[in-house]
Amino acid sequence: MSGLLPEGASLRFTGLDQPLRIHRALGGGTQGEVYAVDCGGEPLALKWYLPACLERDPQLPRRLRQSIALGAPSADFLWPLALLEPTAESRPLIRHPRAGFGYLMALRPPGYVGAHRHAGGELEISLQNVLRASFRLADGFHQLHLKGLCYKDISLGNLFLEPGSGRVLICDNDNVDIDGQGGGSVLGTPGFMAPEVLLGQAKPSASSDLFSLAVLIFRLLTRHDPFRGRRELAIRCLDEPARRRLYGEEALFIFDPTDAGNRPDPTEHAAALVTWPIYPRPLQQLFEQCFGPGLHQPQQRPLTGQWTQALSRCLDQRQICPQCGQETFPDPAAPGPCWHCGAPLPRPLQLQLPQGRISAAAGNELLPHHWDALAPLALEHPLARLVSHPDNPGVLGLQNLSAEPWQGQLTNGQTIALDPGKTCNLAALQQLHSGAGPITVLRP
Repeated sequence: MSGLLPEGASLRFTGLDQPLRIHRALGGGTQGEVYAVDCGGEPLALKWYLPACLERDPQLPRRLRQSIALGAPSADFLWPLALLEPTAESRPLIRHPRAGFGYLMALRPPGYVGAHRHAGGELEISLQNVLRASFRLADGFHQLHLKGLCYKDISLGNLFLEPGSGRVLICDNDNVDIDGQGGGSVLGTPGFMAPEVLLGQAKPSASSDLFSLAVLIFRLLTRHDPFRGRRELAIRCLDEPARRRLYGEEALFIFDPTDAGNRPDPTEHAAALVTWPIYPRPLQQLFEQCFGPGLHQPQQRPLTGQWTQALSRCLDQRQICPQCGQETFPDPAAPGPCWHCGAPLPRPLQLQLPQGRISAAAGNELLPHHWDALAPLALEHPLARLVSHPDNPGVLGLQNLSAEPWQGQLTNGQTIALDPGKTCNLAALQQLHSGAGPITVLRP
């Protein structure tokens, strides 16, 4: 690829003590190009802008310097690390009459793929990991908003997923600005923009971020657009006026609880009809709130913390259908039928902790916030995990992932010790005493 920067060359930039070795181009677009580089043996990525980008968006360097000074909201962001301009000796090696500028960021690790591939049905990813990704997405923007920032352009194109873990990376952070600043040329991505931004009534803000976040979570959970129902089928050409009606002036949520005028078509929109019933009512109600009252009243939109709470509870009540093996998320007190095969779901065995209950299903995890009301909601650092017996998947065990030994009682009164890394049979367990508090088995 013949790009702006010479592959294989070492270039010097102001502000860096060591030269950057340009390895290869990773991609490019209307803004510029991204390269894999090396700085003193550390692999990094360099985004290099076309000079015309600065003409369109003169506030870009200010925003980048601001973001670099503030630091990344969390590890889920591929955040700018340093703003770079070429030195006089390197400028002639750049293949453009005007050298331009760029910024360094972490190199995206292998295993992360674009979220658009999941939305297109191209990824093998469990429902548990889709929910984990949605949780981390909401938590990432919670951390960003806590810094007084807004993202402006939340969409599928700015998100990478690791299918095996549900981890996420949020990229293209060069539009991030102080909330209320109102600068920059980017308004958002069609289909994700809040109605007030789409209709030119407001600039992107943390409030419009909340709308775009809800759209993105809906797209991850259902693999469908929240406003493309039967009304879409009446549109011959989705031009700008039609888009303004569909997503702004006449927008109607496809699962609006009081107006069925834009329900999904069974043939054209089958994915939405299959996936929507999978999720518990509290999670569905957040979408109904955001895409109902919150559609034109930004103050009515669910906050990032409401999303993390609902998604966390959904993960806690995950069950596996004994008939078909699908993941389900029913109310443990009234499970109902499996969304996939229709078989009645049994009431699950549950684990009672000081701050919640977790349904017993392989892969479900016990996290610090399940013990400590003051611990932040987070999916990292589980203290225990439910696991299947390697020779008999129907037999569940509880694995101690903490650094401390636990004591417990079996149903026959016998006491046991559960050392770190060890697993006990859940069927015989009555209670465990961890350093953080008790774990009591609740049988249906």
